[in-house]
Amino acid sequence: MKEIFLLVEVLGVLAFAWSGYIEARRKEMDPVGAFTIAFITAFGGGTIRDVLLEQRPLVWVQHQAYPLMIFALAIVAYGLERHWRDSPMLQKMRSERAIVVPDALGMALFNAGGVALAWQLGNPPFVAIMMGVITSIFGGVLRDVFCNEIPLVFRRGTLYATCAFLGGGIYVVLMWCAVAASTALLACMVVTASFRLLAVKYGWRLP
Repeated sequence: MKEIFLLVEVLGVLAFAWSGYIEARRKEMDPVGAFTIAFITAFGGGTIRDVLLEQRPLVWVQHQAYPLMIFALAIVAYGLERHWRDSPMLQKMRSERAIVVPDALGMALFNAGGVALAWQLGNPPFVAIMMGVITSIFGGVLRDVFCNEIPLVFRRGTLYATCAFLGGGIYVVLMWCAVAASTALLACMVVTASFRLLAVKYGWRLP
């Protein structure tokens, strides 16, 4: 389970970092700005989670490789951009819809990691679910704030935090039913990402 949790964490960091990088480049930020936004997006939710759960050291302090991965991603991506600056693919990458998939994947991975950690620490079910929601959405909130946008979660638009809440609920229910932790983790990720992508595709909203 420890290895699975680590894999989920690494993939979540990369997915959210990429969504942050794309948004920063859409705002024409330089490599320093792009790295900063990618870093904030990747670790914002996890840092708030660790503070609330009194976990020390913070995840990105404990694992130095995570910030280094984001640094390398920002430098390499920026270099490739300059090489292919007139590429149609680059223009698509900078469109607003380009961050939908990495954002949904990051949300799913961090939601699963957050709710699983809170559950393992013995928190009540609703608190565990909310920790998953906080972990999965606050990186995106900080990304949008620093990029001078109204955060997605606060816009009257397609379902966002609700998707994380549903995924966390699935995890808690499956753990109550004594399903294997790895299965519950996978189900949480699939439900969260699927609902988010379907909400974007079909325009699902709360009443």
